Amino acid sequence: MIIPSIDIMNGQTVQLIGGKEHALYAGDPCPIAGRFSLAGEVAVIDLDAALGRGSNVALVRELLPLARCRIGGGIRDVHTAIQWLDAGAAKVILGTAATPEVLRELPKERVIAALDAKHGEVVVHGWQTSTGESIFERMKRLEGLVGGFLVTFVEREGRLGGTDMAMVPSLIEAARGARVTIAGGVTTASEIAELDALGADAQVGMAIYTGRLDLADAIAAPLRSDRPDGLWPTVVVDELGVALGLAYSSAESLREAVRSRTGVYHSRRRGLWRKGETSGDVQQLLRVDLDCDRDALRFTVRQAGRGFCHKGSSTCWGGACGLPALASRIHMQNRQPAAGSYSARLLGDPSLLRSKLIEEAGELADSTSPSDITHEAADVLYFALVAMERAGVSLADVACELDRRSLRLTRRPGDAKSAGVSTP
Repeated sequence: MIIPSIDIMNGQTVQLIGGKEHALYAGDPCPIAGRFSLAGEVAVIDLDAALGRGSNVALVRELLPLARCRIGGGIRDVHTAIQWLDAGAAKVILGTAATPEVLRELPKERVIAALDAKHGEVVVHGWQTSTGESIFERMKRLEGLVGGFLVTFVEREGRLGGTDMAMVPSLIEAARGARVTIAGGVTTASEIAELDALGADAQVGMAIYTGRLDLADAIAAPLRSDRPDGLWPTVVVDELGVALGLAYSSAESLREAVRSRTGVYHSRRRGLWRKGETSGDVQQLLRVDLDCDRDALRFTVRQAGRGFCHKGSSTCWGGACGLPALASRIHMQNRQPAAGSYSARLLGDPSLLRSKLIEEAGELADSTSPSDITHEAADVLYFALVAMERAGVSLADVACELDRRSLRLTRRPGDAKSAGVSTP
């Protein structure tokens, strides 16, 4: 799999050759993070912090809502690592601080040890200090303490000359089940495909920034097809993971989908198919995932208009149900209130809505039987959805907030607040 990289120096996205020579400036990292987020996790490296020349903390924090970020650069103690994990980093990358003493205090599944190496020897402090330790010796010392290793061949970094593919099988074996990511020189889709087949990911920067490697081609590199036409089945889901329908993708349609960040597919009758081009039921493409067998895609989209199906329903299996359907009905009452609609009344009367929320929450808290709890929970969810609609908040927004909270390591006590007492 591809892990796009954003290296930040002085508030700008940069690419270095060999960790020293400035090769290019790519500007504001925020739009880059939005684009790269389609591919999955993005490596964000604060080079100033890594080199001990300041930091870009505030800017890096701006990237966390835009993409699932692996954060690295200057994380040299447990406290800083936990701060980034609490802030929403999917993983943290530790180099100099990747010691057993530090790693034992962190959840290993969310920690990657950076093994930056010049000609096989690990270097630290922003690639400036040699350790005298080989990559394999460092892996052995950190065995069982991290969920992954980021191996960077510094002498190849930014040179677009290919990576050290011959060493990768030995690195994967030495990792003992921890996921290996290879950086330094990865330039072609075929290298990404070969690394994926071996069981490793490819962290890529320079090749994408210079246009040598198209992002869509990098995403598709591990894919294969057993179809005569070479197409990839593409399951289309909404932000809540609800399946909207099945489509097909080609290399051409995937490039256009990633370029435009919209729902673009391959129609077996018409060729390139831009969803909603004639109907107005357009899609914003949020993420592209490959399945475990690398023979199918999943597009996560934000659907507009009537829905995905050409017959006008939200899915190709009919209309939505449950909370999404209820949220949709409330939304329609907000846009086009019907006479006598209770939802419309609540949307226009915040005092009534507040009273009902408190009332129904209390009734749920006092319920004991499964049937009563089911009934009262349904009431609470209904009034909560009305409150969300009134504020312009979607179910997907709430789901994202819950996912973000699940990443926190530091937990608040969660004690009940005293009635009528405000805390400073």
